Amino acid sequence: MTESTGRRRRSADLFSFIVLFAALYVAFGVASPFLPAFLSSRGVRPEQIGFLLFLGAIVRLASGPIAGRIADRLHALRRVLTICTAAAAVLASAFIPAYGFFPLLLIGLLHAAMLAPTTTLADALALRSASKNGSTRFEYGWVRGVGSAAFLLGAIGSGQVVNVLGFGSALAAQALFLAGAACAALLVPEIRVLRESGVGDYEPTLPSLSVLLRNRPFRRLVLVAAIILGSHAMHDAFAMIVWNAAGISPAVGGMLWSLSVAAEILVFFFVGPWLLRRITPEMAMVIAALAAMLRWTVMSQTPTILVLASVQPLHGLTFALLHLACMRILVIITPVELAATAQAVYAFGIGATSAMLTLASGFLYAGLGSASFLVMAGLALASLPAIWALSRSLHEAWP
Repeated sequence: MTESTGRRRRSADLFSFIVLFAALYVAFGVASPFLPAFLSSRGVRPEQIGFLLFLGAIVRLASGPIAGRIADRLHALRRVLTICTAAAAVLASAFIPAYGFFPLLLIGLLHAAMLAPTTTLADALALRSASKNGSTRFEYGWVRGVGSAAFLLGAIGSGQVVNVLGFGSALAAQALFLAGAACAALLVPEIRVLRESGVGDYEPTLPSLSVLLRNRPFRRLVLVAAIILGSHAMHDAFAMIVWNAAGISPAVGGMLWSLSVAAEILVFFFVGPWLLRRITPEMAMVIAALAAMLRWTVMSQTPTILVLASVQPLHGLTFALLHLACMRILVIITPVELAATAQAVYAFGIGATSAMLTLASGFLYAGLGSASFLVMAGLALASLPAIWALSRSLHEAWP
């Protein structure tokens, strides 16, 4: 392959992933904020909405690793991604005529089961394509940044449409964009295990899941990500409540929230890739942990708009920079044969920890109020020994 042909191939692969992530994340953005209100409009009581969303979260935790394992076993990540995305599109459209708790519960659980694996499979494909044979073909952060921007634009645009057409339009839009994402998934490059492993006579076998569980750097990577990202649970659940109690209007609160997403996009596109060319991923994790500690400490005080506007952009470090650093390490320490499984187990560890910390956040906030953010600051600080242990295990494995 000539150099010009290689450049065209990289550009085509990058473009295909940009289209996939844009369609996939805009599909999340148009519907996620409005699903509870849609359920309420279809006769589901508040306690039933909570139960449905809780069961959906459990199903998502389980379906991601199962789909990842199937994709790795079949060596068909792209095919499984396409099937899951297309099925999620059909189920999103099935919401629209449904009414009542039990029909919506069945549709919601199937929808969650199909939707959950899409991000982990897309990430696994993009990561392995971005970094192939030890060389960087394109920046994964660019692809993921497009996803964040698409989510934000989808949520904003859908809000305007819902005001005119009702909550059902959000599910219709999601079905449309998921169908587009399923088509886009057919265009991204598949992971070629034979080519990347360098094995001449390849047999279609799959390493045991215990290979991941015995992988010390992988276990420590999941622990670091779970601690730092889990510390966001208090913010995600109670930030708007704390701000409203301090006299900050929902409109201003929405702008503050958007500020954090804008910072996330900036780090994915520019700051993160630039920084990770100059420091190690472990050092980037330390920066993310310290930024989280600062952010939650400030949040524990009586909030003002000016102070919040100064710390909300730290989300770019506490989430986006951490995610990029973790992906840099994950693609190195896990075998290509377990690309989807590793991504799904990584997401499972974060999701399970975040769910437990969200539950704990309710009790903490009830007892401590905004001071409960100090607990999350302490949790972020507690990730530093785990980062040191991860760095040590990486140097032991690759001196």
